[in-house]
Amino acid sequence: MELKDYWRTLRRRWKVVVLCVAATLAVASVITWQTTPLYSSSTRIFVSTSPSDSTQAYQGNLFATQRIASYASLVKDRPLAQRVADDLGGTIDPDTLRDEVTATVDPDTVILQITATDADAVTARDIAQSYAQQLKILVGTLETPNGKKAPLVKASIVDNAQVADVPVSPQPVRNLGLAFVLGLLLGVGLAVLRELMDTSVSTAEDIAEVTTVPILGHIGVDASAAKKSPAEVLSDVTPWAEAFRVLRTNMQYVEVDQDQRVFVVSSSLPGEGKSTTAVNLAITLALAKQRVVLVECDLRRPLIAQRLNLDDGVGTTSVLIGKVQLNDALQPYDETGLQVLTSGPIPPNPSELLQSHAMEKLLGELRDQFDIVILDAPPLLPVTDAALLAAQADGALVVVRHGKTTRDQLKHAIERIEAVDAKPIGVVINLAPSRRTGRSYGYGYGYGYGGYEPRVSDAASKKPARDAHRQGRQKRQS
Repeated sequence: MELKDYWRTLRRRWKVVVLCVAATLAVASVITWQTTPLYSSSTRIFVSTSPSDSTQAYQGNLFATQRIASYASLVKDRPLAQRVADDLGGTIDPDTLRDEVTATVDPDTVILQITATDADAVTARDIAQSYAQQLKILVGTLETPNGKKAPLVKASIVDNAQVADVPVSPQPVRNLGLAFVLGLLLGVGLAVLRELMDTSVSTAEDIAEVTTVPILGHIGVDASAAKKSPAEVLSDVTPWAEAFRVLRTNMQYVEVDQDQRVFVVSSSLPGEGKSTTAVNLAITLALAKQRVVLVECDLRRPLIAQRLNLDDGVGTTSVLIGKVQLNDALQPYDETGLQVLTSGPIPPNPSELLQSHAMEKLLGELRDQFDIVILDAPPLLPVTDAALLAAQADGALVVVRHGKTTRDQLKHAIERIEAVDAKPIGVVINLAPSRRTGRSYGYGYGYGYGGYEPRVSDAASKKPARDAHRQGRQKRQS
């Protein structure tokens, strides 16, 4: 992946990054809030040698430096912890004291620092001070040779322990900062991993990796469209309706040498919106004053009659078995000019009906009567119905669902069409997320420019004025 690919991934998967950052910040906040505050207090001890033990200051300082590391290790020993526990009145267990105290030696110095940490600031101060005093006594005892009163090494407390006002733990700013960085890294990692593992079709580049078939339309998401009738919503001025007008325009460049065109609308799997696309495309074409018929060829799970609120008593199956004539089975939809042939009774053998001579005859009659025939076919992968229809039509329009249809599914769907020597004419991306950037201008401009259609009465009222103006101009020129 290149840098632009990572940027594109973050733009597409920004919700994952935000979710990871929010989750880590929430966890860090809960842990920080529930953690018991700890206070720390420190004291410093200076280690030196007696003047009588060495005549040279350098050798004496080197001797003390070697000794101080041993004193630091004594702080963690149980005997010294027992001394401190007794000094504090036996209220704290020696093992607990060993866990609460640390000893560090400043590099290249003879200074030993003892730090105690406890939930109570005063207790932390008392533990550190007691440790310093008991270590001072222990050093004096250990460094005094037998038969002598003065020790060779002397430990002096140079900085007494103080009561801390601010706890050393937890540190909210540090914890939240680390959680933010951790969440950001985790979110970016998950976003990139999900992008690499995601095989769904989301962009034109994804489709280009599978097929050279052009993309004829991008249909967005419009929750309000499902609450209205198709005729009403497609007559309105909305981005959703405009997307089908764009699809209608692009369809005009398909099979331009033929006056009567038959197109199959299908998808890879159910639930990708092929029936909705077929219905709305047919209505949009009919609103452009073309002779259009919509034929329900999904004889397994028909939806058109319910969607358009039409009678499903007779339809495609009725015509194919010779029960009724084509013109008797056609139903007009609203005032759009669209003629609809619903499925009729569901047959036990859909595939046999769709590849029969009766179906071939039906398509011939439809070609003679209409400019455009839209066949709503079943999905391509589960059954062979759509491929059989595509072989008899002028082309197949494949609908893919944004973010759900995979590249392999689209590839196999195209292969099904080409396997019967049919022609895939284009791909429609359905349920694509709306993007305001770059499209709001196009929609607003398109509505403002094309939304007005002059009425006949307006044109007639302006004609005398134009004629008078033309006559006046001719007189002036003469």
